[in-house]
Amino acid sequence: MNQEVNVIAGKERSRSQSGAGVGNVWLRSARGNRGEPPLTRARIVQAAVALLDEEGMDRLTMRHLAERLQVGATTLYWHVATKADVVDLAVDAIFGETSVPDRHSDSPRDDIATLVNDWRQAMLRHPWAATVPSRQRPLMGPNFLAWMEFLQSALLRSGLTDKRLNAATWALYNHVMGATATQSSLQLSAEETRLGQEYLESRRDQYPTVATYNYIADADWDASFVAGLEFLLDGIEAQTKR
Repeated sequence: MNQEVNVIAGKERSRSQSGAGVGNVWLRSARGNRGEPPLTRARIVQAAVALLDEEGMDRLTMRHLAERLQVGATTLYWHVATKADVVDLAVDAIFGETSVPDRHSDSPRDDIATLVNDWRQAMLRHPWAATVPSRQRPLMGPNFLAWMEFLQSALLRSGLTDKRLNAATWALYNHVMGATATQSSLQLSAEETRLGQEYLESRRDQYPTVATYNYIADADWDASFVAGLEFLLDGIEAQTKR
């Protein structure tokens, strides 16, 4: 076991010393296949997505993934240098599950709404993906970039340019990822909801608005997402008329 770890560590040092320490998997050349049975990047990604769907991000380790693929850890490291590489590849595979429209419609707003709603559904199928910090590891895979190109070109046609276009992009991005992460993690039982309502009611004098509208009991995620998206799209339209 120690010998295997030393081999892996030696390879990592060699890559760093040779100038191969590029931090993003999409900016490095893929390595060729090695050993038998053949292990491909596609097989690795498929196994990684299945593992993440079934067990979550905390259970993803290179050793656990290698066991699932029935290969040695050194074989896996030949194809992907780090766990972060695996996550990047798995996230991009999710965006490849739904095709981006071949062409834009006559309405940029409709195009944006369609894409964002499809994006949300993709994240709900794989909720672990919404926890990936984009600012720490920007998504640069071909599937995600195809989605982003469609979104930003629709925003451009709506009349946004420069910083306003990027600001709108991040607002929509955060709406999808934040709403999905919250929906996936905030699962209150009926008893917890009841106790929450009672707690707010007992403190109505301190929090009158919160107690009245009782957001803790509102579990209509679809309606809330659609309403939030409408707020954003209305704001985008208002910006284009300035």
